[in-house]
This record gives sequence, structure tokens and C-alpha cells, in this order.
Amino acid sequence: MDTLQHDGDDMEWKESARWVKFEEKVEEGGERWSKPHVSTLTLHSLFELRTCIQTGSVLLDLEGYSLPEIVDDIVDRQVADGLIGPELREKVSFVLLRKHRHQHKKPMHRSLADMGKSNNCPASECVCASVGLHHAQSRSMNDISDTPSTDQLKNKFMKKIPRDAEASNVLIGEVDFLDKPFVAFVRLAQATTLGGLTEVPVPTRFLFVLLGPHGKGKSYNEIGRAIATLMVDDLFSDVAYKARDRDDLIAGIDEFLDEVIVLPPGEWDPKIRIEPPKKVPSADMRKSVLNLNELGQVNGAVGGAGGGEDEEMPAPHELGEELQFTGRFCGGLWLDIKRKVPWILSDFSQGFHIQSISAVLFIYLGCITNAITFGGLLGDATDNYQGVMESFLGTALAGTVFCLLGGQPLIILSSTGPILIFEKLLYEFCKSNTIDYMELRLWIGLHSCLQCLILVATDASYIIKYITRFTEEGFSSLISFIFISDAIKKMVGSFKYYPINRGFKPDYVTSYKCECIAPDQGLDWSQLSKKECVKYGGALLGNTCKYVPDLALMSFILFFGTYSMTVSLKKFKTSRYFPTMCRSLIGEFSIIISILVFCGIDYLLGLETPKLHVPTEIKPTRPDRGWLVMPFGKNPWWVYVASAVPALLVTILIFMDQQISAVIVNRKENKLKKGCGYHLDLFWVGILMAVCSFLGLPWYVAATVISIAHIDSLKMESESSAPGEQPQFLGVREQRLTGILVFVLNGVSIFLAPVLQYIPMPVLYGVFLYMGVASLAGIQFWERIKLYLMPAKHQPDFSFLRHVPLRRVHLFTLVQIICLAVLWILKSTVAAIIFPVMILGLMVVRKMMDLIFSQHDLAWLDDILPEKDKKKEKGGKKKKDNKKTKAAAETERLAPSVVLMKILMDTIDLPKDPDPSVTPPTQPPVSDWE
Repeated sequence: MDTLQHDGDDMEWKESARWVKFEEKVEEGGERWSKPHVSTLTLHSLFELRTCIQTGSVLLDLEGYSLPEIVDDIVDRQVADGLIGPELREKVSFVLLRKHRHQHKKPMHRSLADMGKSNNCPASECVCASVGLHHAQSRSMNDISDTPSTDQLKNKFMKKIPRDAEASNVLIGEVDFLDKPFVAFVRLAQATTLGGLTEVPVPTRFLFVLLGPHGKGKSYNEIGRAIATLMVDDLFSDVAYKARDRDDLIAGIDEFLDEVIVLPPGEWDPKIRIEPPKKVPSADMRKSVLNLNELGQVNGAVGGAGGGEDEEMPAPHELGEELQFTGRFCGGLWLDIKRKVPWILSDFSQGFHIQSISAVLFIYLGCITNAITFGGLLGDATDNYQGVMESFLGTALAGTVFCLLGGQPLIILSSTGPILIFEKLLYEFCKSNTIDYMELRLWIGLHSCLQCLILVATDASYIIKYITRFTEEGFSSLISFIFISDAIKKMVGSFKYYPINRGFKPDYVTSYKCECIAPDQGLDWSQLSKKECVKYGGALLGNTCKYVPDLALMSFILFFGTYSMTVSLKKFKTSRYFPTMCRSLIGEFSIIISILVFCGIDYLLGLETPKLHVPTEIKPTRPDRGWLVMPFGKNPWWVYVASAVPALLVTILIFMDQQISAVIVNRKENKLKKGCGYHLDLFWVGILMAVCSFLGLPWYVAATVISIAHIDSLKMESESSAPGEQPQFLGVREQRLTGILVFVLNGVSIFLAPVLQYIPMPVLYGVFLYMGVASLAGIQFWERIKLYLMPAKHQPDFSFLRHVPLRRVHLFTLVQIICLAVLWILKSTVAAIIFPVMILGLMVVRKMMDLIFSQHDLAWLDDILPEKDKKKEKGGKKKKDNKKTKAAAETERLAPSVVLMKILMDTIDLPKDPDPSVTPPTQPPVSDWE
């Protein structure tokens, strides 16, 4: 929007505001653009704008390729319609063709060259003379340029404007030769670049001109802001492009007025600039006036764990076509393969991005730490039949194959706690019954592989449809808390191994000493170091010989510092410092920067903090075993058959762990576009079970927390956004390259031991803590736990709080907390071996909650369980509409006594696809109200 400026008798158009999505004003004092803000319009200005469109000139699809030509057509139309007299033609044209000064240019001062163009006459005489000159002569005196200037072409603001954007120019001014407003709305047939008219070289499609007599400048300015705000509105701009006549434009303004919300005067400060929302509601929600109820309260910002827009009812629980029961042998597996084949090339090409470097390094450090920790514990549990070396090679082998051939390559494979418990109990059983552990483990792996393949062939992954948010959140929260608690436990343990020297007393520092007593008094041993003294057979004597620096405190600094710095740098992407690209790089490489900083601090201080220890030779941890386990010869024949029983427990563990993690990764919130592959994933996990069993390597399954961290590190946001608009989440960089590189690096880590030995373990524990805490973000269960500590007036405006009483929300959360506590207790005892069965138990608990909560409450707090379609009645009625289908489905609840066995039987009965929604009936459609 440009306003007409007067400097004596000279005039020029000065840019005063602009809209890409939100309003920005030119702040004269600061000589800058204001912060983007939501436009606040007076209702009176909108009515005046409506009047202007009614009484002014409307030129639609005007053929014009230069501003002088367009101005001629506008003035001719005004004269033809009798809106101005012919004697004003030259004056109006002269004003509209004055020079346009943009915000980045200096204020209006005529240079000597400019004065020369006017025959060196005074400014006042020049203006007066120009008005009376012939039309062609006045045109030659205009400052408006026909082509974009160098400043326009170099303007960096162009990066903020979407591609193929078109401009709407608004010209507002006061003149002394008019006695009534001069109004024109123009839509060009073809968007045209009009030289220096716009700040950046964007083609102009619309022009709105308002000139009027002095004394009403503020009113004119508000009308200009009103039309500019309407032109960036999605619905009105669509009307403006398609309007056939003046009435269509007026109807568009009326439609806009129908949705305008008035803030009463005196109840808010008009000087305050309203911040742009983090997420702008879709224009589709505004198609009818009655949809205002769907948008919720004006002051409430729906977001966070409440999830998205506040609809009449939340979207039904659907996991997509990937979990349809085909009823054919390997039908689901075949569909997974067909779904994935078209993406083979892009699965690798999309990995070539700088963001992938950060993701690889981050996930690599998480995986290598987990492999070393798990390998050490596994070595202790199995008497080194499996250790760190086996953990390294197994992680590299299984992870690389899965990421290369699996259905969802964003999933990261790792070993889990229940597998460790199973291995420990299995080894103790073999040791007490003189059974060869490695051979028995091989047969368990083979049976488990066969059982997984049977599940794949029968489309048993269909059962995942019954895993709702209740089960997902309970499982993912448990794994997150395990990561957090393990990181803290390891740090607390450092205080045991490196206790703080509380006995040190500064006043008695003179009595602290440590001397090297030499066996041969003929030599001077006083200058030897502590290590040299012991090496050459000397003895240490003194009360400080066993003194160790306070490594526990230093370890805690490294641990908490890594976590805190990572969190801070992650948030740096949305800070106000540095350019966007710099902030994005810092945010993406936040974990790597934190690790390098604190590794550097540790190196400079030179303290002997616990470091990462990596094997340096490729050989089995236990010297008396080879790399290949033979299937026969060491155990009785019946062991080969009986091993199918413990294998069933392992299969349940593998199935639940793998598929729940896959459901969490494949959430619709992640906007994955290449589809899932539940059957294909389980197929390769089963095959890898057999391969790892033959090689004596650990078993691997999807790691929930590390997979979530992998997803987060590959999230994409829009690069080009309007000023004030928050970057929009576009999805995840779906590819196989990062996962493959992570596991290849795990394999070659043996050769990187000289470098990795400088990484302090507390730094890696800090990474573990960050991964655990970050994976809790966005979990509604965690947000509902925090509601217990918040007074009602301070609670976030979650959508479920608008529809479900708070006491019912707390009750639902309490049930989840109890289930999580039971799982935690089981995980911490020998009973951890039945952990996968308890995950199935969560599904039973969720089914029983249908007896306590209404379907309306469960729809908002969780998901409605799917069920089989009702059999068609005789002379079945046709479905009338989706609303009535929902009402009918409400009566189709399964009997309360149905438990987990019924759910499992459904997978055998070849059920039909569940009804897409079972929500209660909502208000009638708009047509009924009308």
C-alpha cells in the first residue's frame, strides 16, 4: 500500500505498509519495517470499502501492459461514467503517475539532475505548469520507471515471497482538486510487472486507487488497509480472481463481513499488535458461517497435545490400508513390496542432504553407546558368550540389512531390556541343566523365525488396529522413562566409583603427602611419578597416595551440560538471533555441537573421566567359541522340539515391540508419504533372528526411543515463509541412506577406537537423557499428567478439555499411570520375561475401559476401537449419509465381556474392514438448518 506524500507542491507515492500474509508497517522513526502482525480493521472501514466498490469504477480483465496505459483506461472510465469531469483528467493522471519511493530508499529530495528535467524551475511552478500542459508533455515528466530498478532486483525480501505470487497495489492519497472520492478497482487480464510500482519485481494483477479531498486521510488509510487485508485473504482473493462483475466483489465483501469478529472498544488496547498464530486455520473451515463453532473460541489457541483443529469430533482411529486383512497367503507382504518398489530410487536420492549428516552422527552415537552398554551387560549375563564385539557386529549386520530391505527404513533396530532378561534366564537354565547354551539359543531363534514368518503369511499384523493411543502412549512412555532412569542411574553410579573427597581439610594441607619408598636406597627415587614408582618396584607411602580428583562432579557437569546445551540449541532455530539459515544449521547440528564442546572441555581439563571403550580386534569375546554355531551334536534331540515353547515367548516380544514401535513411527502426525510396511518389517526381523542365531549374535528389534529420535532429526520445515508466518512442518525426509550409514559406522567403529576413546561416557549419558526427554514431547499422556499440578485457569487450551469433564480426564490419566507403574515393576524384576504379554494386557485394559467411559469421552482422550461390520439385515437399508452412519455405528459396541481372546479370534474370522467412524451424531448439515 502506497500513500501520497506532499513536500510543498511536489508529490510522490511512499510505501506505507505491505502484506504477504500478515501486515507490516513502515516505522518512520526506526526507518524499518515493523514486526509482522495480524491486521485489526475497524468495522466502519469495511462498510466504507463496500460503498467504494459500489460507487467507484470496477475494471475487470483490463488489457494493460504499462502503468501509463492502465491509468489512461482508469481515468477514461471515470470520465465516461460521469464520476469526474473531463477537466480533471490531466490532474488525476499526473498524480497517479508520480514516482514511487519504497521503504529502503531515502526520503524525497529532488536532485540537481531531477531539477534539470523540469527546466530548472522552482518546484511549485513546475507542478502547477505540469498540470496545465498537454497530456503527452505531462507524461514525459513522470518519475515512474518502466522497468524494475537495481534495488528492486537485489532486494532480499524476494526470498520471503512464494513462487508465482502476484501483487495487489493499493494507492491512497489526498488531493486538493477533488470534491468527492475517486475510486477504482482494477483486475488485469494478465499479471504485468509495472516497473517501480512494487518494492520487489513481482507482477501486478490488481490495483485499487482511492483519491479524495483533504481532511479524510485517516479514513482513506483505513479503507486502503481494509482492501489490502481482504486481498491476502484466501477466500476473498479467490472471489477477486473469479469475479464477473461488481456484484461478485460486493458478495465477497459481505461473505468476509459475515465472519468478522468484533472486539468491543475499551476491552482491548488497539495499540497492541496481535502476534501471528503459530498455526493458521485452514480456509476450508470457513466455507460456511455455521463452521464458526468448529473453530472454537476466538481467544483459545488449540494446539499442543490437544492436537490440531477443534473439530466436532476427532478423526476416527485409522492406520491406513497397510493393515487391511487380505485373506490371502502372504497378501499383506505382497502389498507391502508393491508399495515400496516405486520409491527405491528416491529412498537413496533424498538422503543426500546436509540434514542427513546431523542425523547420522546423532543416531550413530546413540546406537554405539547402546551397543556398548548392552554388550557389556550381555557379557556379564552369559559369561561372555555374547559381549561388546558381538553387539557391535550384530548391530551393524541387522541394522544395515533392515534399513536396506525393510518396509520402514526410518526404524532403528537395537536390543532391548526384555531380551537381555530372557538371555540371562536362558543361560542360567542351561548352566544348571548341563545344556549347551549357544545351540539351544540357535533353535529358539529358528523357531521364533518360523513363527514370525507364519504371522507374516497370515496377515496377523492386522491386530495392530486394536492398539490405540492408550497402548502406544503407555509403551512409549515406559521406554522413554527407561532411557531417562538409566542415564541418571549411571551418573549416580559415578559417585560410587569416584567419591567426592569430603575428608579434605584446607587447614591441614601441609600434612598431606605421598612419597615413593625405593627398595634400593642407592638410587634417587624422589623424582619418579606415581606410575613410574609402582612400575619399578617402589612403594607409595602417605595419606594422599590414594587421592582421586572429584571426577564425579566433573562427570555430572559433562552429563547435564551436554543435555542442557542440546536443548538450548534445539530451540535456537526459533530464536531471534542470526539469519534463518544459520539458526537452522545450529538447530540441526545441536547434538553434535554439544558433544564436541564438552569433549573439548574434558580434553582441556585433562581429568581422567570414564571414557568410551571400543574393542580393537575382530574376534569373539569368549576365546573358546567360533563365529558359527552348529545346530546339532551338543544337546538331546528333544531340546530341538521343546525349544519352540520359549520361542513363542520371544515371538510375542518381537511382534509387540516391533509393531508398536512401527505404529508410533508411522503416526499420521509425521506426515509420511511413502507408506508403511508392517508385514515386510516383521519378515526381515524374523529372518535376521535366524541369521544372528547362527552367528551367535544378539537378537534385534525396533528401538522406540532411538527411532523417534531418528524421525525428529529428519523433520522438514518450509524454507520460504511469509513474514510472521511460522515455518510449516512438511513431513520427514524418508530415505534409507541415514540408517544404512549409521549401522555401517557401527561396524567400522572398531577401526575408529583411537578417536572414540576421547569421548567421555557422561557426555553420551547426556545424549541418552535428551533422547528420553525428547521422545516424551507430544505425548498426550504426559500433558495430562501435568494437568494434575495446574489450576484450571492456567491449563492449556487442549481440545479434549473442551469436551470432556476434567474429573474424567484425571480418571483416564490415573488408569494409565497405574498401568505404567505395573509395567515398570514387572520390568524391574525377574518377571520381565512376561513383559510382552503385559503389553497385550494393555489392550485388554483398554477394552475394559469401554465400561467406564462413554464413547464420546474415549473419542477425545483416546481412539474408538474398531469392530466388525454389522451383518446386513433382510431388505437392508441403504446408507443415507455419513452422519447417520455414525449414529448407527454407536449401537454396535462389542459386548463388555469380550476380552483379548476375542480380539485375537477376529484376525482368524477374516473380518471386514471396520467402519471408518463410530462417533455420535453431530448437528444437522447446513442445508437442514437453512
